[in-house]
This record gives sequence, structure tokens and C-alpha cells, in this order.
Amino acid sequence: MVGTAAVTTGSGGPVAAAGATTRATFLELFFDLVFVFALTRISARAFSDLALETGGNVGWAPVTGGGKTLLLLLALWSVWQGTAWTTSRYDPYHSWLQTMVIVALVCSMVMGVAIPHAFSATGLAFAVAYVAAQLSRPLILLLAVRVRRYRGLKLRMLIGYGCCAVPWIVGALLPVPWRVILWAAALAAEYLWSRLGWPVPGLGRSTTNRWQVVGEHLAERYQQFFLIALGETVLVTGLAYSGGNYDLPRTAAFAAALVTSVLLWRIYFQRAGQILAEAVSKAAHPATIGRSAADTHLLMVIGVVATAIGYELSIEHPLERAETAWVVLIVGGPVLFLLARARFEYEVFGRVSPARWVAALALVALLPLLLRARPLLSSAVTAAVLLAVALADARRARGAPPERAAPPF
Repeated sequence: MVGTAAVTTGSGGPVAAAGATTRATFLELFFDLVFVFALTRISARAFSDLALETGGNVGWAPVTGGGKTLLLLLALWSVWQGTAWTTSRYDPYHSWLQTMVIVALVCSMVMGVAIPHAFSATGLAFAVAYVAAQLSRPLILLLAVRVRRYRGLKLRMLIGYGCCAVPWIVGALLPVPWRVILWAAALAAEYLWSRLGWPVPGLGRSTTNRWQVVGEHLAERYQQFFLIALGETVLVTGLAYSGGNYDLPRTAAFAAALVTSVLLWRIYFQRAGQILAEAVSKAAHPATIGRSAADTHLLMVIGVVATAIGYELSIEHPLERAETAWVVLIVGGPVLFLLARARFEYEVFGRVSPARWVAALALVALLPLLLRARPLLSSAVTAAVLLAVALADARRARGAPPERAAPPF
């Protein structure tokens, strides 16, 4: 491990990264463990929110339920991403930064506990924990950073998150429809505000491509969160299989789920996932590719979480008549992953191999047929398509020198 991500001023305040490389600290890895738990809570509530029981609610119930679950996942991602970016821009070993990570850890744990009933009894706990995590980060940095030119962004972020805190808290006190609207509006406002550089009248705004980040550290954090999502697929499918009988259909569905998890790992890391750090370091604007990769990894993680839910359903109901929502998850999760992975390939290499989007189109084309098939067949077909992508990647790489990063940013 090479030093720290930043030097410090004489007064002990961390300053922006200046080209040093680093690996994730043990505290950051500890922080990630909370999200293993939180993602399992996301999967668990999907069974009620998506009306996934046989003969369950129809109509718009799966759409509205899925939207609520997605809203909670986006809030979790926002906390994780904000923490990862901060530790990639400043010294993660500094006591103030470690305090920030610990606060984010505690708040994320509260959010995870509150997820199952976030739109009923525990809504206020979820909202307060989220607001505390987002406000504490710029506040702690304002106290820690002694270099004036780095303080303006923190002040604008504090103002921005403070404004967005209002709909979070008010929404938690209102009935569910208003809660969903206000929370979604708050998340959208935070996303847009950050993309515009946190503009505040009289205080200016920031330009993302001028931010300094440690590419190795930021890339490793994205890779680790993707592995957390993959770990959630293993945990969910393992619990589903071990909780019932071990007949042939359930065993086959479990095998398909396990093979799919391995293939998702293989496709991600071959080869763009291995050299993301190199791509960030080579980019003309490292923060720009880092921001783009954040959105891409979010899409891949959503796809992986959806896949985990779908395969749990396949294990529990391998030969039953499939509900539409089941097939959408079993097939749609890998489709979203493949499309996001194609974008990821462009971010690293400036081009996209056809295997990913061809496979995604093939799964979409098969969807009408799979809607009339048993969940086990949908799982097997999806695993076969992913295997074809992995084999195409291996064939392209065989005998050729390792491809180097060539980011277009």
C-alpha cells in the first residue's frame, strides 16, 4: 500500500489528492459490510413490494412496488458513493475523514434496518439517517479542510443537502403517496444539483473535470461495491435453496443461479473491470470518467440485485406458472447488467464489443416466449446467453496481448 491519498497541511487538515496512489482502508471495507446487509433487506422487501407471490396483485402493483424499492436502493447508493468519492479525494487515514466514514456507517446501518418498513413505521428513521449521512459529510470536511480554495464546494454541498433534507423529513411524516413523491423529488434534486457542480447564488459552482481524485482508490471502491452486489446474489440464492427441499427442479434452479453469479463476475472483470484504475489515471479528466463510471456501476448493481431476486423466485417456484414480474426480474436483471457493462467497456476502451448488446437484444427477443415458460427454463436460458458472452470474451482475448485502457474522456 502506497502512503495516503493526500498530504496534510500543517494544521492537520486533509487537502485534495495530488497524484498519490492508495488502496481502500480497513475502515472503508468495514463500512462496505453494512451494505451486504442493506442489499439483502432490499431483496427481502421486493417480495412484498413487487407482489411476487403466485396469484398476487396485478395491474400497476409490481410497477409502483418496484419503484419504491428502487428509491430506497438509490438512497443507499447515494450515501455509499458520496463517501467513496470523499475518501478518494482526501486523505482517508486522517481522523476527520475516519469520523466521517464511521458516521456514514452508522447511518447506513440504520437505513438498512429501516428498509423493510420504510414506507410505514420506520420511514422517519430512514429519512433522518439518510439526511444525517449526507449533511455530516460536507460539515465534517468544512471543519477539517484548512485550505480556503477547497472549502467553497463543501459549503455549497452543505447548503444543497440542507435544502433537500426538508422534503426527506416532511415526506417521512406524510402518507405513502406523498412520501414517495417528496423522497423521489429530493433524490432527483440532489443528483441534478451535484451534476451542475452544486451551484449556489453568490457562491459560484464547481466543474467536475477539475476535481482531483486518486484513480486507483476510486476504481477499487467501485469494484468492491460490485462484489458486494454479487455477494448478495450468492447469499440470497443460498438461503433460498437451503430453506426448502433438495429435489431436482430446485437443485437445477440453484445451479443456474450459481452459474449466473460466476458469469456475472467473469463478464465484469474481463477485461475492463480489471483496469478501471488505469483508465481513470490515463483519462484527460479523471473526475469525469469517475463520475460516468459511478452511474454505470449503479446500473450494473441494480441489474445484479434484480437478478438475485429473480433467481430466488426461480429456486422457490421452479416449475410453477411464472408471474410476469418474475420473468422480468430473471431476464431483465441480466439485460440491464449487459447494457451497463457495454457502456463500461466504452468508458475504459472507447469502443464496445458486439457480444454484450447482441446478447441483451437476444434476451429481450426471447422475453415473450419466456413469459409463457416455467421460471426454471427462463433461468437456464439466461445463464446460457451469459455463458455465450463469457466465451466470446475469452475467444477474443486468447493469444492477444492484454488490451490497454484508452478512455475517451
